[in-house]
Amino acid sequence: MKQKLLLPALIAAIAFTSCNGDGASSNGSTDTTVSTTTTNSTDTGSTSTGPGTSNAGATTTTGTPLNEADQAFVRKAAMGGTMEVQAGQVAQQNGQHERVKAFASMMVNDHTNANNELKQLATSRGLMLTDSVDAKMQQHMTAMQKMQGKAFDKHYMDMMVNDHSKTIADFEKAASGANDPDLKAWAAKMLPALKMHKDSATAINKAIK
Repeated sequence: MKQKLLLPALIAAIAFTSCNGDGASSNGSTDTTVSTTTTNSTDTGSTSTGPGTSNAGATTTTGTPLNEADQAFVRKAAMGGTMEVQAGQVAQQNGQHERVKAFASMMVNDHTNANNELKQLATSRGLMLTDSVDAKMQQHMTAMQKMQGKAFDKHYMDMMVNDHSKTIADFEKAASGANDPDLKAWAAKMLPALKMHKDSATAINKAIK
């Protein structure tokens, strides 16, 4: 009689041990996945739900990491965009001609939006961007802050014509040759606005001579 009672209990104990073993294996696998995702992604925060979405945490990697050429373009474009915003803010304060100030306002708005889009794209590929410029650009910004009136207007508009010519060349190259399809599409999308900026800068530059 005792043997009959012990047999079901023994089977239940074996089954219980087997289930716990599977659970431990599953949890171990899940923990490894989380660890790998955290290490390879940019953050441990919430996941982005698309362009324009703002989350309290950072954005997890959702695409293939950018190759070296694409990363170089992204960093250069981000720094250039930051410079455009900072220079535009200075121009709004130090500029004299109303067309210069209006152009500067457009630069701040357009490049702030472009910078935000680029930052989100880069973050989704595991590349973090900063809102700072290099030492050379910072020295230029400091020098511009000391300029006033017509001298500032001329310097700023000359700068805008030259910078946008170089930027357009970089974006045309990325729009045709970037490896990442989303980055390629973003560069192509930005080109019409950049060309419009250059045309406006050229016209204003001639008008204030």
